[in-house]
Amino acid sequence: MNLSDINWDFNAAGTWPLPVKAVIVLLICSVVAGGGVYYDTVDQLAELENIEQQEKDLRLTYETKQKKAVNLQDYRDQLAQIEVSLHEMLRQMPTKEEVASLLIDISQTGLASGLEFRLFKPAAAVSKDFYSELPINIEVIGKYEELGLFVSGVAALPRIVTVHDVNIVPIDKSKSKDKDKDKDKYEAGDMLMNATIKTYNENVNKEVSGAKKKRGKK
Repeated sequence: MNLSDINWDFNAAGTWPLPVKAVIVLLICSVVAGGGVYYDTVDQLAELENIEQQEKDLRLTYETKQKKAVNLQDYRDQLAQIEVSLHEMLRQMPTKEEVASLLIDISQTGLASGLEFRLFKPAAAVSKDFYSELPINIEVIGKYEELGLFVSGVAALPRIVTVHDVNIVPIDKSKSKDKDKDKDKYEAGDMLMNATIKTYNENVNKEVSGAKKKRGKK
């Protein structure tokens, strides 16, 4: 078959040889199929992929929630235990009326341990989420074992009291800070301890402010 002998006029397509017709039909079908895939199937495939990813995410979410649902009672028991522990901790926090008494207890614990107080200065309260920190800056002098006895005694108080930023140095390193008449009264082995003692009480400021806001709205 000589292609130059074929009349390529489309109006004469009926006279084309059968192989040529088959090739032309195949090309037309390929173009139509390619156009259909490009304009329709590609978007559907992208949507399918997106839906499959959503299915994976939903399946993972379902499995996570299903595990939580199975252990729901355990979570409730743990929450109840946490609430009991929190309530117990709040009970150990001194009220505002008890703070003054607690300060006396801390001071007496130091004196009973054989320490000399050079500084006992309560600082401003620091508000936290549901409680307030009440820091007390102290500076005491005594033997190492007396300092340890003091810290143990503070930890044994019925209210929550913690010791922070402890710095202990031999007394001879701090003589330049003492008056001359005080230098001779310290013995070998005396130590100077600087620390911050913190106690805590329940923070009711947020609750009060919230109540005031509600009354203001009314």
